[in-house]
Amino acid sequence: MSRPPDHQLLSYLASYDPHISDLTLAVREMVLDEAPEAIESVSRGYAVAIGFSFTGKPLKDGFCHIVTYSTHVNLGFNRGALLPDPNRVLKGTGKAIRHISIRNQGELDPPFVRRYLQAAIEQVGGPPLQGTPDRSRQNLVRRLRRTKRR
Repeated sequence: MSRPPDHQLLSYLASYDPHISDLTLAVREMVLDEAPEAIESVSRGYAVAIGFSFTGKPLKDGFCHIVTYSTHVNLGFNRGALLPDPNRVLKGTGKAIRHISIRNQGELDPPFVRRYLQAAIEQVGGPPLQGTPDRSRQNLVRRLRRTKRR
């Protein structure tokens, strides 16, 4: 079982349609199933975002992120441009980031979604080795300036 979501994350998600909030939490649970040692960094600006890393530095060392929009949720990969995409589901044209847009729970079922997550985890060298400080229970919450949600 995954760890419960931070109360601040739940607060941020409260303004979304329940379908989208539940979808965000389902994607989060899937990420934590694949990377239980991951550290979450939650932020809110124009959308609610959750960055995942093993160091607490989601921009520099992150392997994936979740961004919640009003009609869908993106599961993004920080180095997604380097990921193999045999299923041709990765979207984006930037130098590094690619994402999968998810509109309903059924889109989380195909096993290839977890394979993309596993490949992204491998890109960053996986979780820390045993004997390193346990930071797996840490959640970092940041609030960015409030702007209109997309």
